[in-house]
Amino acid sequence: MMTELILRNLIHRPLRTLISVLAVGVEVALVVLIVGLTSGMLSETAKRIEGIGADIVLQPPAASIFLNFSGSPMPIKIGDKLAQLKYVQAVAPALLQFSTAGGVDTIWGIDTESFHAVSGGFVFLAGHDMQGPDDLLVDDWAAKSKNIKVGDTYNLLNHDWHVAGIIEHGKGARLFVPLATLQDLVAAHDKASIFLLKCTRPEHTEDVSEEMRHLLPGYTVRPLKEFLSLMTSTNIPGLRTFIDAMIALAVAIGLLVIFLTMYTTVLERTRDIGVLKSLGADRKFIVRSVLTESAVLCLFGIAAGVGISYLVRSLFLAGFPTLSILITPGWIARAGLIALVGALFGASYPAWMASRKDAVEALSYD
Repeated sequence: MMTELILRNLIHRPLRTLISVLAVGVEVALVVLIVGLTSGMLSETAKRIEGIGADIVLQPPAASIFLNFSGSPMPIKIGDKLAQLKYVQAVAPALLQFSTAGGVDTIWGIDTESFHAVSGGFVFLAGHDMQGPDDLLVDDWAAKSKNIKVGDTYNLLNHDWHVAGIIEHGKGARLFVPLATLQDLVAAHDKASIFLLKCTRPEHTEDVSEEMRHLLPGYTVRPLKEFLSLMTSTNIPGLRTFIDAMIALAVAIGLLVIFLTMYTTVLERTRDIGVLKSLGADRKFIVRSVLTESAVLCLFGIAAGVGISYLVRSLFLAGFPTLSILITPGWIARAGLIALVGALFGASYPAWMASRKDAVEALSYD
């Protein structure tokens, strides 16, 4: 009986039902996409750093885990000292430069020989390695996003670069240029943002790290495993607060819509509630029917929200191939649970109000 009653109630006002479902769907999609965008970007960044193949990353004192904002305060000669340490196989300096001209880009200036010694070299999909001072390597994702081909001229940092090769993504950055040229362009002569170290064997990582801390007190020495473990939203100042704020906003939207929907529904069905009470329905039945209707609306909204999430992700990826949005079953379940709890909370007052109506007054309501 209750199932039929709820379905008929939902069908009776199809437009309002659709709006309520979409509102809950937007709530779920906001949670899934905001979390998916932040976790996806962090995960993708961590994979690219891991793909370099280094065992240790050396950064300036009090450096952020965001390598791209490291600046260039370290003398390049530090690399010579690091290369002399026991168990160190290779050292590669890199100068990192952030650019917002025509999009958000991070350019890595590298010394080809030392970077290859640490990383094992690039996988070329087209073209060849850097040979001249103005050569540029672009990974396949960035090439697709920017419509770049081998032989093109690409302007970065007010400098025209010759696209020498398209490489497979996954090794630190998306754009690589010669270290010396980038140093000249950004007035960072003989400077490096980070040093990447490869140990003779992985088990020597901790010993080398300790030697580096004694050799360079105050500098930030991070074994790669430690660095990757820091790439979560809880370790980034402000990001956790931002995510919580967006979730709270999404919940507020869903809660208010469900509240208004069920409140107006109860007012419109005052006579129906009177009929139910005159037929013997008690307060628990009335409350249960209103809350169940809210839960059904929410379940349809959750399904719509999942669909919206995947649709929006596909649209974003079509326009921005380098973007990473990670949608996981865990966060879909959390978003659904958040929406369901919010919907039941939003419907609790209308349900209580409906249960308190007097049968005689309800039947005389016009």
